[in-house]
Amino acid sequence: MVDIVDSATRSRMMSGIKGRNTRLEVLIRSLLHRRGFRFRLNVADLPGKPDIVLPKYHAVIFVHGCFWHGHDCRLFKWPKTRPDFWRTKIFRNRQRDEQVLESLLAAGWRVATIWECAIRNRDADPAKLVDEFSAWLGTQNKTWEARG
Repeated sequence: MVDIVDSATRSRMMSGIKGRNTRLEVLIRSLLHRRGFRFRLNVADLPGKPDIVLPKYHAVIFVHGCFWHGHDCRLFKWPKTRPDFWRTKIFRNRQRDEQVLESLLAAGWRVATIWECAIRNRDADPAKLVDEFSAWLGTQNKTWEARG
């Protein structure tokens, strides 16, 4: 399929995509805060600078976009233009995600990953997602993942 915009416009659009304070992150933070959770954002001292850090629970949350992290869901499609560039970029992102997860677990942190598709799913209720996360905090499990 041919892109509907020229390459300069597409480049400008892609460069405008934020890495922090995305709509999904803000939604999750808002729901957590309403439930009484207190957290820090993008802590540079931790591997991967997690999106949300809950020091009291020694837990971190990553809110991953399905495209940028190459998630195997309906929201991820390999781009048709510059396929070598995108495959390399997304492969490196996946590798980095694995390394960050291993580093955090080795340091004793608990790691939750919330995928974009878990929130954007038509039937998804972000409040229920936060309930599931809250329940996970009460367990001994080291990782938790919300998928669409």
